[in-house]
Amino acid sequence: MARINRSQARETRITRRVTATFEVATSGAGFTELTGAVVDFLKEIRAGDGEATLFCRHTSASLTIQENADPDVRTDLLTALRHLAPEDFGWVHDLEGPDDMPAHVKTMLTGVSLAIPVIAGRMTLGTWQGIYLIEHRTKPHVRQLIVAFAGNEG
Repeated sequence: MARINRSQARETRITRRVTATFEVATSGAGFTELTGAVVDFLKEIRAGDGEATLFCRHTSASLTIQENADPDVRTDLLTALRHLAPEDFGWVHDLEGPDDMPAHVKTMLTGVSLAIPVIAGRMTLGTWQGIYLIEHRTKPHVRQLIVAFAGNEG
């Protein structure tokens, strides 16, 4: 049987909510790391304890937390997504080209929002974790993300 240890509960009064819109220019299908931009945002607003949320305003791009040490992981993940939703599957919806419907399926599988606890102004990501926008379309796009912090001032 698994053993579960827990820290003492911490109470944080949410004294403010700060939001910003990030515009991310992608170069086509692939991962764009956002971790540094979110770290900078939290520093700029003097975040304390709370939660950072990210929301992608698109149906053909998504967000994920994934390994940021070995780029081969991202390559393999793109390969897996291509196998799960190939362009030549016989999709009915193809208004914007053969990558249109597969991009929607990949977004549905990976998601458009993230919530990350913040303690003392720092995201509680694991050692090898990074935040990424995944562009699922072949051509470059400009994507909008809403990034928010709810919590107290550090």
